[in-house]
Amino acid sequence: MKCVIGRILVVIAAAMHAAALDAGAESPIRLGGGGAGEPINEFIYGQFIEHAGRCIYGGIWAEMLEDRKFYHPVDEDASPWEEVGADVSGYARVSVNSFVGELTPMVRLPGGKRRGLVQEGLTLEEGRGYEGRVWLAGNTGGAPIEVSLVWGDGEDERETVTVDRLSREYEKTSFAFTAQGSAPDGRIEIMSEGEGHFSVGTISLMPDDNIKGLRADTLELLKELNAPMYRWPGGNFVSGYDWRDGVGDRDRRPPRRNPAWEEGVESNDFGLDEFIAFCRRLDAEPHIVVNTGAGDVDMALEQLEYCNGPADSPMGQQRAANGHEAPHDVTWWGVGNEMYGGWQIGYIPLEDYLERHNVFAAAMREAYPDIKLTASGQMGEWSEGLLRHCADHMDFIGEHFYAQEQQDVAAHVRQIPDRIRRTAEAHRRYRQEIKGLAEKEIPIALTEWNYWYGPYVYGELGTQYYQKDALGIAAGIHEMARQSDIIQMASYAQAVNVLGAIKTSDTDAVMDATGAVLTLYRRYFGALPVMVSVEEPLDAMGAWTEDRATLTLGVVNPTASSYTIPIVSRDAAITGTAEGWTVAHDDPLAHNVPGEPQQVRIEAIGSIAVEDGLPVAPYSATVFHVKVE
Repeated sequence: MKCVIGRILVVIAAAMHAAALDAGAESPIRLGGGGAGEPINEFIYGQFIEHAGRCIYGGIWAEMLEDRKFYHPVDEDASPWEEVGADVSGYARVSVNSFVGELTPMVRLPGGKRRGLVQEGLTLEEGRGYEGRVWLAGNTGGAPIEVSLVWGDGEDERETVTVDRLSREYEKTSFAFTAQGSAPDGRIEIMSEGEGHFSVGTISLMPDDNIKGLRADTLELLKELNAPMYRWPGGNFVSGYDWRDGVGDRDRRPPRRNPAWEEGVESNDFGLDEFIAFCRRLDAEPHIVVNTGAGDVDMALEQLEYCNGPADSPMGQQRAANGHEAPHDVTWWGVGNEMYGGWQIGYIPLEDYLERHNVFAAAMREAYPDIKLTASGQMGEWSEGLLRHCADHMDFIGEHFYAQEQQDVAAHVRQIPDRIRRTAEAHRRYRQEIKGLAEKEIPIALTEWNYWYGPYVYGELGTQYYQKDALGIAAGIHEMARQSDIIQMASYAQAVNVLGAIKTSDTDAVMDATGAVLTLYRRYFGALPVMVSVEEPLDAMGAWTEDRATLTLGVVNPTASSYTIPIVSRDAAITGTAEGWTVAHDDPLAHNVPGEPQQVRIEAIGSIAVEDGLPVAPYSATVFHVKVE
């Protein structure tokens, strides 16, 4: 049922200052009044994180060491670990006494000769603290073991922790270092001059400002984004993921090759409990996707019970044993990811998947009736099939899209709102054509949406975003607001590095251009939509604040021209001042790089005299607050 949102008619005449037009020529922009449907659901500002590239490891998670669980044998090229010391050849073996996974390196020691393992390529900063732990086993003659953080070649350019004794059983030693110098290619060493052997189970190293394993700098930027929901763990990754690998003692969780993406080993350090803690720290709702590819219904039901079951249920007991006695109470669940695509692990044709979806959804809902389920749709035959045959087994239907690059900035920007509008129109058509669907009113969840193009400069899928991309994302939010009755959830893909709103290096993190506009609208755009009509290539949308005291106006300008916008109102009294905030840059290719001066950011316009007009800069997304009686 539609909510009528107050009436207002604002007529704006925009004076365009451009070389192509005569000075003072006017191009009218009209923000038209009337109710515009349901309130904007805050979940349109959701985010998506996946175990791909450097989104989690190298982005959200603070672990500095690659392959810390020795998935690759040390003597293979794929391993980041090297054998060092006298008579290196053949001394590092794979032990049958494996600590975790299938492989544990054993270092053979002849006595009196220094041997061990080293990982290089660590970026260390002077004065910064680092903390970690190592699990070691061996014969008594293999001790002492020296674990060293090294930032130079001098004897005083290292700090060492000594493990004085070894036993046959693996024992954990914690350590803390402070780097006394900076190094772009620091290293960690695990060495001994003893006799016999020692084995390394796992080792971890993080900056000591990590927050329960999360990178502090990334976390601060995620707080600025203030996303109300995070979708996880995929993405393509989920269709080959066994969630049970990611719970329990982190050092004992098995390492796996990433089932969906080319780069990296999945350490399973960031699993279900870490994701829940991540969401709670960010005051966001978790949206967990279950594996309908290689997974089965029992796996999904166990995952659901682990999250929501009481402490005396079978999986609730396991959760409690892992330190979480109270249920996680996860409401939002995705049933599979992109199962329409042949690239997806476990893909089956539509006619078969319809039954699979219903089996999963019915079982999950029978176990926990209050959960909300999102189906894995795709505009066209796939979504239509789901809506015809599975409408009783979903609360939302997911849609994904990614836009490519267009050289013309205005055309590049228009792709995003145009695709959102076409998706909404298609689902309105489905509601008319499919019997009984209009009464169900199943809303759309844009569970992945973004641009996807260009070279990967932040690891696998790590695209750089520019001011022109930011303008498209802002225009996309406008379109979701226009379609607020049918689009009620969205997950920008992704939060960090991989198509990310935030970009990181080893030591720095920065809000990318798209992240800046997501923050702008989340912080300043209203909740009760007011329809706006505007001449292209500009894009504008309005929304009241929840208390209806302020009209917020969003304006996207994808041109090199500036505008001054006088306001004339027929239906409301407008006070003498307004204020605004903008993400603007005169170069549509402006972008942000970690550790470098920020080019694209939110800037306050300050108090504006309404009679002087509202300023709209070239290549800008701006949100104005106008007091209205």
